[in-house]
Amino acid sequence: MTGRLKGKTVIITAAAQGIGLASALACAREGAQVIATDIDAGKLASNATAEGIITERLDVLDPAAIKAFAERYPSPDALFNCAGFVHNGSILECDEDAFSFSVDLNVRAMYRMMRAFLPGMIAKGGGSIVNMASVASTIIAAPNRFVYGATKAAVTGMTKSVAADFVTKGIRANAICPGTIESPSLQDRMRALGDYDTARASFLARQPMGRLGTPDEVANLVVFLVSDESSLITGTAIAIDGGWTNT
Repeated sequence: MTGRLKGKTVIITAAAQGIGLASALACAREGAQVIATDIDAGKLASNATAEGIITERLDVLDPAAIKAFAERYPSPDALFNCAGFVHNGSILECDEDAFSFSVDLNVRAMYRMMRAFLPGMIAKGGGSIVNMASVASTIIAAPNRFVYGATKAAVTGMTKSVAADFVTKGIRANAICPGTIESPSLQDRMRALGDYDTARASFLARQPMGRLGTPDEVANLVVFLVSDESSLITGTAIAIDGGWTNT
C-alpha cells in the first residue's frame, strides 16, 4: 500500500467481478475506504474481501434504492460508475426491450448515480466521477454493437457535460473507454456466440498488441483518475485499448 488514496471514500458499482472488483481492490490497496456495490450480494461479499472495503447490495436500476444508498453515503470523494451491459447485434437485432434495457443500465443508471451524489460532493468541496464508457462509442464503431455503442456515446456526452457544468465547484468527471478486456463478462459473451475459440481469435485479431487487456490495467487508470495525481484532468474520454483505435 502506498496510500495514494488515503483518507478518500470511493463508491464503485458492479464491483463483484471484472473491472469493478479489480478497481475496488486497487483503491483499497491505495488506502481508500471503498463502498463496493453490486446487485449480486453473494458474489460481492465473496470476492470483495480486502481490508478497507464495505460491501453493499445496490440495484442501480432502482431509483429508490439509489436514493436510500446516497442518504447513507452522501458525500464520497469519488464515484466510479462501472455497471453496464453489452448487447450483441445490429439495429435489426435490437428490439424495443433490448434497447430500453441497455439505455436504462448503461445511461439512466449513471445519470441517477451522478445526480444523487453530486450535491454531497459539491458541498464538501469537490470530487472525482469516473464513468465506464468504451472505445465502441464516439471513438469507433464495432460490428454488432449498435445499442452498446449508442449508450456509451451517451456516457461520454454526459461525462463531458458534468465536467463543464461543475468544474468551478471542484468536480472532475472523466470517462474510461476500454477496448477488449479479459473479464467474466467477455468470457460469457464469447461462449454465447457458440464457437468460443473462433470468437476469441476474432477479438485477439483486432488487438495490435496481440493480447487482451486485463481488469487490473483498467483499475490502475481508475486509481489515477480518483487520486489527486489527476487533479488537472477533467472532461476527457480516455482510451485504454492496446492500440486498437490508434493504429
